[in-house]
Amino acid sequence: MNKIAELNFNGNTNSSENIVADNPQHENSETPAATPKPASTAGCGDVAGNLPESVKPSDYASREEFITRLAQFDPFLYERVRVSAAKNLKVRISFLDDLVEEKRKELKAFTESNISFEDIEPWQGDLDPAELLSEIESTVRKHIICSKENSVSVTLWIAMTWVIDSVRIAPLAVITAPEKRCGKTQLLSLIGNLCCRPLAASNITSAALFRSIELFKPTILIDEADTFVKGNEELRGLINCGHTRESAFIIRTTGESHTPTRFNVWGAKAISGIGKLQDTLMDRAIVISLRRKLPHETAERLRNADSKTFKTISSKLARFAADYSKTILTARPHLPEGLNDRAQDNWEPLLSIADCVGGDWPGLARDVALKMSGSYIQKESIGTELLRDIQKIFEEKEADRISSKVLIESLCHDHERPWSNYHNDKPISAHQLAELLREYGIQSKSVRIGSETPKGFMKSQFEEAFVRYLSPEVENSATTPQCSIDEALHVSDEVQPQHEETPHSGA
Repeated sequence: MNKIAELNFNGNTNSSENIVADNPQHENSETPAATPKPASTAGCGDVAGNLPESVKPSDYASREEFITRLAQFDPFLYERVRVSAAKNLKVRISFLDDLVEEKRKELKAFTESNISFEDIEPWQGDLDPAELLSEIESTVRKHIICSKENSVSVTLWIAMTWVIDSVRIAPLAVITAPEKRCGKTQLLSLIGNLCCRPLAASNITSAALFRSIELFKPTILIDEADTFVKGNEELRGLINCGHTRESAFIIRTTGESHTPTRFNVWGAKAISGIGKLQDTLMDRAIVISLRRKLPHETAERLRNADSKTFKTISSKLARFAADYSKTILTARPHLPEGLNDRAQDNWEPLLSIADCVGGDWPGLARDVALKMSGSYIQKESIGTELLRDIQKIFEEKEADRISSKVLIESLCHDHERPWSNYHNDKPISAHQLAELLREYGIQSKSVRIGSETPKGFMKSQFEEAFVRYLSPEVENSATTPQCSIDEALHVSDEVQPQHEETPHSGA
C-alpha cells in the first residue's frame, strides 16, 4: 500500500524544523556509539558511515523524494535520524518506519529489474516556456503528417507528462487511424523520445501494467492496442481507473497470505491502434486521428533524426517542470462551455499548461480543444445513437406509441445506420434492442394500437432520456479567447424545434 500519498508534507520548513541526528538513547551499552562526523552538505549522508548532522526537508522537491533519501540511508544512519524525521513530518515513528521499509523494497525491486530510465538533467540556460512548446510542436510537424490541431494537442500532452504529479486528471493520448501506414507507431515513438520516463509496453498484461506503474511511475506507451486491448476487460479497467488521481488505485492480493494490497495506477498513458477503441477509453482521451500521407506530403524519418534534439528538448521540459509545477498544481483554467463535462476534464491539465506558458498558447489551446472535442462533434455512444434515431422515428411518424416490430423495421430501413447489420451482419433483434434501452430505464410493454396490443413503447417512456442525453449542448461562447489555427471553427447556434406530441400511433 502506498502510504506516502497519505503524508501531509510541507517542504517550506525553516531551519528550526531540520531533522537532526537523534540521541541514541536505546543503544546497547556494550557497543559505544560512534561520534558522528559532520556532513559537508546539509541533507547528504553516505552509506559508508558518515552521519549527516542535519537533513533538511526543504532540500527535497517532494515528500516522496525525502522518504526515498531516508530509505537510501544505511540502517544505522536511519536509526539515528528516524525520531527527528517522524517528529518533523508529524507522524508516528512506526508509520515512518513502514514508509521507509516500503520504499526500500521498491528501490530493491527497481534495482533488480532490467528496465531503466535515462537521467535527464534540467536545462541550465534561459528558458521561455512558450518558445519551448513551439519548438516541440514544430518537431512533431517535422516528423509526422498531421493537422495543426493534432500537433498542438500532442505538444501539450507531452508537456503534461513532465508535470503529471501537479495535475488532477491524466487524459489518455489515443492515436487512431483507419488503416496501416498512417504514422501511428511513428508518432508514439516520437512521444517516447520527448515524454517523461517513457516505457513501451505493447501487449502488456494487466498484472505487469499495474506493477510497472506502481514501481517506475512511467509514461506508458502501448502500440497495436486494437489487437489485444479490445478483448481484455481487466486491462481496460486498469487504464480507465488511472484517469483521475483520486481514483487511481486498485486492490490486488499479494504474497502467500493473499494480503489485500493497494496499487497506484496514476500516470500518463499513450495508446495507438487502428480504428476506434472502446467508448470508455475514447471518452477519457485526447484523440489524435491520423491519415495516410498524400503523394506530395513529406516528413523526415524519425530514425534519421538527431538524438541531441530530443535530449535538448527533454532537458528543457525537465527545467519547465521544476520551474512551473507548483503554478500548474494550483491552476484553475477557464474551460470553454462548448466542451462537455468529460471533455472539460480531459482538457483541464492541457489548458493549465497553456495558460502557464502564455503567449499565443492559451487561445490556441482552447481553439484546438473546441475543434477536437467540442460537444457538437463528439462521437455518440451506440446507446445515444439509438435514442436519437428513435426520436426521429417518433417525429416522422407523428406517433405517440409504436410496436417493437415496427420500431426495429424503421431502424433498419436506413442501411447507413448501424441497426441493419448490428451484430454478425444481422439486424438488431428485439432482445438486443431491449438490452440497450434497459440502460436508460426503458422497457417494452403491451401497447394498444388499433384493435391489437403488441409489445412496444410509448413515446412518453423516452421523454426523460431524450432530454437527458439528446438535449443540445451549450456551444462555444463568443467571448472565449480565440487564436487563428489552420481551419476555422464552424459552430451551429441553431436549435432544432421541438415537436409536440400528437395522438397518432405508429402501427
